[in-house]
Amino acid sequence: MVLLSLIGSASLTSIILVGLCFGATTLAFYRLFKHPITKIPGPTICCLTSLWMHYHIYIGDEATRITELHKIYGPVVRVAPNEVCIADGAAIAPIYVEKGGFPKAECYRNFDIDGFASLFSETFKQIRAPKAKSVMPLFSTTNIRKSEQLLTAAVGQFVARLRRERSKSILVDGNVDILVLTRGLAIDAVSSYLFGKSYGALDEDVEQRSAKSTDGKSNLSAGKFVDAFVGVGRFFYLPNWIFLLTELLSEKLYGTQETEESMSNVDRFVTGVVKEAQAGDGSFPGCMLQAGLTPKEVAAQCKDLLFAGTDSTGMNLATFCWQLARNPDVYTVLRSEITDAHAKNPSGFDPMTLPYLRACVREALRLSMANPTRLPRVVPSLGWTFHSEGQAHHFPAGTIVSVQMLTLHHNPTIFKDPYSFRPERWLDTPKEALQLMLRDFIPFGAGSRQCIARNLATLELTLAGEALIADGVLEGARVVHDKLNLIEWFNSHVKGDSIMLNWQPDNSKQCL
Repeated sequence: MVLLSLIGSASLTSIILVGLCFGATTLAFYRLFKHPITKIPGPTICCLTSLWMHYHIYIGDEATRITELHKIYGPVVRVAPNEVCIADGAAIAPIYVEKGGFPKAECYRNFDIDGFASLFSETFKQIRAPKAKSVMPLFSTTNIRKSEQLLTAAVGQFVARLRRERSKSILVDGNVDILVLTRGLAIDAVSSYLFGKSYGALDEDVEQRSAKSTDGKSNLSAGKFVDAFVGVGRFFYLPNWIFLLTELLSEKLYGTQETEESMSNVDRFVTGVVKEAQAGDGSFPGCMLQAGLTPKEVAAQCKDLLFAGTDSTGMNLATFCWQLARNPDVYTVLRSEITDAHAKNPSGFDPMTLPYLRACVREALRLSMANPTRLPRVVPSLGWTFHSEGQAHHFPAGTIVSVQMLTLHHNPTIFKDPYSFRPERWLDTPKEALQLMLRDFIPFGAGSRQCIARNLATLELTLAGEALIADGVLEGARVVHDKLNLIEWFNSHVKGDSIMLNWQPDNSKQCL
């Protein structure tokens, strides 16, 4: 009776507040002491709420913060109430490879395009499989090499454009934004090979676009399109309904005319490509049409490929160039290998057979951090037990588990002196240690859901690397900034929006 009297006299607001406090306390108690993964070590704040992690995702230092947590708590860390990150390469195979890997987490659907799940964002294997199967032959090494002349032509245009930009820059301040040009190569190469039509980025007048830009920076007509997709990564892990609301508000509050124009440019290009494609014509859109997809869905798949192929490959090749400018000793060795290959094979040779060049490409991929953060997967119905450092960790069904590139690629136990650009590590490391390096090397992800265009990207990087050195266009280049500062979203973003190289006569940090 006393309780009823108190309830009767209390205001509705008080009752709601008491109820909320009781609910929050109960939830906190459960997450700290009764949750199935409560024995997994981690900061108390991470065990209580995912807000701490969402904050670091948003500001762009998530991968670094998680790496720091591993140094404190060990290889298995609870980073959110139901999420665990693992800094042990032995977890890659069971999570991503064996039996097709664990299912992708629902947050991948935040990367849907125009309302359609892409080959990347689709979480159901059964739905994705027939679509992926229809285009898989396009991404085989054999078929890519048959059309290598398309990539070679794009690379030649890229090198010529870089030489022109270098010549013009020397008359001013000597600075060239290599990222703009590598993005240009990436989008032209991927569109030429997969769509049968080049986007034409390397033909664009970057200076004219820079003069019209609100920030005064050089960019491609597709640049803001790529940047907008990269920016989505700050909201990647949000529940889908919150993500959609956030995306809508962001467009209303922060959308710019330049971004809208860039989106329209890409839309027009993709729409034209799909309209010209015929089912079964051998192109990417043609294969998709033959698989029964509607033109609108095919267009969405094409946009996804354009973004991924432009952003990641552009970033990786820009990192390759930047590292060579920063490490003239490496440049000298690589130049010697390529010069010797040309002397011994005047009629031509396969750049993929050059060991030091391949080591440089691999080392650039290790340090590039195009995708530095977690790759979340959902533990299936039977649960999963993982053994690390003599301990068994059991994860019940529904637990979200992951590894992340930044942590694995900078693990000093596996990669000695991990922050140094040392291609020799891929050539002089003993066999057993090399196997561990290769196990933990995941620039394209791992398993059946790794980057579908990894063979295309690797060949593109290798051809471009060889052409840059053979032409000599990187001679005398030096870095403007001694460090690349990244915003660690799902797709990393370079602070300052550029990677600058300088050709003014100088000084110590240059390609000799």
